[in-house]
Amino acid sequence: MDDSEYSAKDIVVLSGTQGVRKRPAMYIGSTGSPGFLHLLYEVLDNAVDEAIAGYAKNVTIKLTKEEDIDAAEISDDGRGIPIDIIPKVGKPALEVIFTSLHSGAKFDSKVYKVSGGLHGVGLTVVNSLSEYTEVTVRKTGKVYRQRFSKGTVLTPLEEIGSSGDSTGTTIKFKPDKEIFSAKSFDTIELTERLKDLSYLNPGLRIKLIDEREQPAKEAEYFSKNGLQDFLSHLRGTQQEITKPIYISKETSSLKLEMIMQYVNSYTEDIISFVNKIKTSQGGTHVTGFRGALTRAITNYNQKNGKRKGGVALEGDDTREGLIAIISLLMQNPEFEGQTKEKLGNSNVKSIVENTFYTEFSRYLEENPAEAGRIIEKVYSAAEARESARRARELARKKGLFEGAILPGKLADCTETDPSKCEIFIVEGESAAGSSKEARDRFYQAILPLRGKVLNVEKASEEKIFANAELHTMVTAFGTGIKDSFNADGVRYRKIILLTDADVDGSHIRTLLLTFLYRYMKPLIERGYVFIGQPPLYKAVKGRDARYAYSDQQLTEIMKVFEGKATVQRYKGLGEMNPEQLWETTMDPKNRVLKRITIGDAELANTMFTILMGLDVEQRRHFLEEHANEVKFLDV
Repeated sequence: MDDSEYSAKDIVVLSGTQGVRKRPAMYIGSTGSPGFLHLLYEVLDNAVDEAIAGYAKNVTIKLTKEEDIDAAEISDDGRGIPIDIIPKVGKPALEVIFTSLHSGAKFDSKVYKVSGGLHGVGLTVVNSLSEYTEVTVRKTGKVYRQRFSKGTVLTPLEEIGSSGDSTGTTIKFKPDKEIFSAKSFDTIELTERLKDLSYLNPGLRIKLIDEREQPAKEAEYFSKNGLQDFLSHLRGTQQEITKPIYISKETSSLKLEMIMQYVNSYTEDIISFVNKIKTSQGGTHVTGFRGALTRAITNYNQKNGKRKGGVALEGDDTREGLIAIISLLMQNPEFEGQTKEKLGNSNVKSIVENTFYTEFSRYLEENPAEAGRIIEKVYSAAEARESARRARELARKKGLFEGAILPGKLADCTETDPSKCEIFIVEGESAAGSSKEARDRFYQAILPLRGKVLNVEKASEEKIFANAELHTMVTAFGTGIKDSFNADGVRYRKIILLTDADVDGSHIRTLLLTFLYRYMKPLIERGYVFIGQPPLYKAVKGRDARYAYSDQQLTEIMKVFEGKATVQRYKGLGEMNPEQLWETTMDPKNRVLKRITIGDAELANTMFTILMGLDVEQRRHFLEEHANEVKFLDV
């Protein structure tokens, strides 16, 4: 038979849950850490929807470890998932919700006026991608339970006890390790999400219990004043330029809340939500807000003559130093993808734009002193932008950023295909010497840097464009910068930050990441940026030498060596000879690389601002709060 024949026998029909298991990324984005955590979010969003509807006041998340993978349990005190029979299918509503795609109570506004769960697939997806899912419902004075596994029913719905006056739902699930490469929930991202939800739902008490380590850790998230508390949290101790500005509008199908404030900062921090779901990629509501902000400020200035002539304002100027939170509750939002990262409703842009423009314009007219401070702030940003543009033009004329002449300190590779080329950014001459000898000259380039690069979070663009080390990097990458930046021109599709395994190395790596995030973000988004992992230890017993990349690995090696080994702690790449450096850190067969991704741009933005920004007090508070999480501190 001809292998090219294509007929009806080749068509495979998968049931709903089988389809989810076959193509999980379609529903949760990935099978790595983000998708692993997304399962928890699907359950959490349903619990929060009960709070939005006014029926739940408490949500508890419990994290446990079962064998080698995490499990989660989410409880709320809402109405409880319906357990009565759906006549059309002859099954309990709970069973249908967990085994049938596009089933639920969120396709109209009778039960939930607004909700985060929209497509009726979330809980079915959780069930489909979990080794087991156990659902307990407290309703009508009784307790009901049903268990599922990998999209199918394990046990029928059964009554197991009395609930008294208690109502609500508890869902426990264990992600299927056959599906996921990740094995644990990202606690840092989860806690940020819980903080957000507490601010967006004032009065809702959220408790996180982490039993994965003993003793168990507990944290509670609660906000009394909602967005005002949220803004205060984001502002930290940054110097205020204006008072907080709050704007809201509510119709029969939509509720819009916005709060904003200008602070003494060079960056913008706009966070948006739709039905309490963070839209990390923005969408039409953010586009409407940005357009109205620029138009309102420009028109006010023209009308009142605060600044005449000079530099023309651009949108970025009006958002420098701006902190803003946009929260939209609406019926039938259209998200781009099941992971709900971007809003697509075209009509929302005009609603947000008109509402914000009208209210903000009124605010400027009624508060001339505040308006004056805003005008001074945005025109200061515009003048700095123009000054930076002139500095870039001068740099181009001098050939600092562009042209065929590569920096002399660059040890380039002979391969010219960017997809096959990689560049190691190393610190100091000692590391440069070892890595240049260790590398494969055909496709590996070495670029040494001298000392710590400029902290771009604190510097004006004029200083950035005048910095020799940053010039060197930009020229070596071949991408240009700012207006001339072109990610397609990159000369290496693996940019590997290879710094020493000590405090100074970590600081340099953070400085480099800050620069790449602020000025070459598309390189991170495309997955071109990596962190190289040199070994921390070398353990030797007789002729047997082994390398450890973590304290845990060293512990395992010492068990094999029965504690009888000589251990060397590497602090610098220069401590390794070229053969060792190649074998452990540069050879693709053995090395450990960590790709830098931006799973949550707002969280990354916040962390760079805290760790590298102008606010020393905010950084001190963060370090004190998280000091106990440090596993190793070089002294």
